[in-house]
Amino acid sequence: MLQRLSFYKQLMRTDKPIGTLLLLWPTLWGLLLASGGNPSIKNVVIFCLGCWLMRSAGCVINDFADRKIDGSVERTQGRPLVTGAVSGNEALGLFAALCFAAFILVLQTNTLTIMLSFAAVALAATYPFMKRYTHLPQVVLGAAFSWSIPMAFSAETNSLPAALWLLYAANVIWTVVYDTFYAMVDRDDDVKIGVKSTAILFGRNDRLITAVLQIIVIALLIASGIVFDLGAVYYASLAVASALFIYQQILIKNRDGKQCFKAFLHNNYVGMVICIGIALDLWLA
Repeated sequence: MLQRLSFYKQLMRTDKPIGTLLLLWPTLWGLLLASGGNPSIKNVVIFCLGCWLMRSAGCVINDFADRKIDGSVERTQGRPLVTGAVSGNEALGLFAALCFAAFILVLQTNTLTIMLSFAAVALAATYPFMKRYTHLPQVVLGAAFSWSIPMAFSAETNSLPAALWLLYAANVIWTVVYDTFYAMVDRDDDVKIGVKSTAILFGRNDRLITAVLQIIVIALLIASGIVFDLGAVYYASLAVASALFIYQQILIKNRDGKQCFKAFLHNNYVGMVICIGIALDLWLA
C-alpha cells in the first residue's frame, strides 16, 4: 500500500513544487488586487489548496496522455505509467478524485466562481493532448494556469472587472515563455517522436521570440499597474522581474538543456517578486 501511494505521489509531482508555485503566484496576484490587499482568509486557504490539487491533477492527466510516448524521452522514462507501476484507469481515477476535492473547495465560494471552475477543469484536461495537434500547447497551458485569476476576482468581488484580463493576458504570455524554456530541454526527443511545442515552432529564433514575449509581459504588467492604480513599490518589483528575465536569457544563450531547465525553474522568483510588489504597494498605500 505504501509503495502504491509513492507511485501516486510521483504522478502528482509532490516532490516537485515548482508547478504549484507557478500556479500559486498569479493566483495570489489576483486575490490581492481584487481585495485591495486584504483577501479573506477563507479564500486564501481555498485557492492555495486548490492550486495544489489542480496542479497535481494536471500532472496526472498529463502523464496519462503521454503514457505511450514518455518512454521515448530520456527525462520521462521512469514515470509510473510508463513502467506499468500504475494503470491508466488508476491514473484517471486519481485525476477525478483530485478534481472532485478541488470542486468541494470551490463550493465554499459563490455561484460565479463555481461556474468558472468548470472551464478550469476543461483547460487542465485538454492541455496535455494539445501537443499532438498544435505547436502552441504552451498557450493552452497558459490559459489553464491563468484561469485562477478571474476565479480569484469572482471569489472576492463576485464580478469580473475588465481590468483583470490585462493581468490574465500577462500571465498567459509569461507561461508560454517559461514553458518554452521547459520544452527546449526535450526538443530533440520531441522532434523524433512527433510531439509539438513552441520550442520546436520557434526553432533557432527561440531566444529572440521569448525575449520579445518577456517584454510584452512587462508591458502588460505595467498596464495592469496603471488600471489598478498601483505605485512605486509595484513598479520597482517589475524592474526586478525585468532583471530576472534578462538573467534567464543569459541562461538559455547556448540552449543547453540543464541551463534551459534552470531558466524555467527561475521563474518562481519572478512570480514571487511581483507578488511581493503588489502586496507591499497595497499595504503601504
